[in-house]
Amino acid sequence: MAGTEIGSPGRAPRFARVLLKMSGEALLGEREFGHDRNVLRQLAHDVAAVHAMGVQICMVIGGGNIVRGSTLAAAGVERATADYMGMLGTVINALAVQSVIEQQTGIPTRVMSAIPMAAVCEPYIRRRAVRHLEKGRVVIFAAGTGNPFFTTDTAAALRAAETGCDCILKGTQVDGVYSADPKRDPTARRFDRLSYLEVLARDLKVMDASAIALARESRIPIVVFSVHAPDSFARVLRGEGPHTIITEDEAA
Repeated sequence: MAGTEIGSPGRAPRFARVLLKMSGEALLGEREFGHDRNVLRQLAHDVAAVHAMGVQICMVIGGGNIVRGSTLAAAGVERATADYMGMLGTVINALAVQSVIEQQTGIPTRVMSAIPMAAVCEPYIRRRAVRHLEKGRVVIFAAGTGNPFFTTDTAAALRAAETGCDCILKGTQVDGVYSADPKRDPTARRFDRLSYLEVLARDLKVMDASAIALARESRIPIVVFSVHAPDSFARVLRGEGPHTIITEDEAA
């Protein structure tokens, strides 16, 4: 399934199984720390809309709204310890999103952690994760890869490859990949299509280099879109709305 293109506008989605990657900061909304309830409810609505389309959904959410390992490391905390603390932040976010999705939509959701913590969630087992997806459950992968020195971007690419996802959807603060930060540079140009190698060569900071390399090796396209636009998750799967597609092909 991997490598299938996004469908034409107005058509049904051509991806059967997708992984949505979001930063923890995307859950902040108007807050400086923690979770904005309106953001969580909107996310639950967006997930439900895609679930209703028959698409199997898994997710990876960063932990930056709780704690950032890189920030702690810069403050003097041992890097490995700081990264483990960041992983725990992703578990907090996964549990929050799980609870809101189930309460708001009734869709069964499972949190699977790379760091075993049986009292609050399941351990990550690849075959079990695939079975959950086949049964129509939303699966949220938490605690990154379970190892320090790896980002949640890399975890997203790894889990997508392991579970046979057709696409990685990177939900960001802007509606695609730009030549520069569009919030600082009004002349920045949004790309409709890029190759993996162009992303690396231009140092476009879409995902870290190891995540891009893993997606390329696994031939999993990456679609970058604004996670804050209403119904953007479902719209981008139908080929609607602004977004950037990253594949093996050269930029259009």
